[in-house]
Amino acid sequence: MYITLAILAGVSIVLSRIVNYVLADKIGLFQGTFFNYLTGFIGSFILLLVSGETMKLFSINSYQGSWWAYLGGIVGVGVIALSSFLSSKISAFYLTLLLFVGQLFGGMVLDYMVSNDFSIQKIIGGVLVVIGLGYNLWIDAKNNKASTEIEKNNQVSSI
Repeated sequence: MYITLAILAGVSIVLSRIVNYVLADKIGLFQGTFFNYLTGFIGSFILLLVSGETMKLFSINSYQGSWWAYLGGIVGVGVIALSSFLSSKISAFYLTLLLFVGQLFGGMVLDYMVSNDFSIQKIIGGVLVVIGLGYNLWIDAKNNKASTEIEKNNQVSSI
């Protein structure tokens, strides 16, 4: 069940990125990011009310995290703004893979910093993903170059 939920979360991230790009394209990058967080706030507030955990907002015991643990929203604004900007520059497929690689290596660094967990297998897996991505980019560039050459030849022969 958790694997299915994780896959659905991944799908929702891609869909969210596409919707955010369309909004940013229509009204502007930072305006789109603002409305993303405004609607996210409203949705979160409704979920909070429905969950019945509203009183935890007023309990001092609910706020035991370190100060930096409350910066997720600020980091999220940067992620949304960068994703919306990059969506017009990179295909959804490559953007998703590149974000995944960043998450993969960022997670490894955080695991090491927080729990001193270092695994050579994780590094090898991450490097293999990067090699696969690089190979796919190379194949796409090669195919694009070949199709451009064919189009040029067709244009010359039609003259």
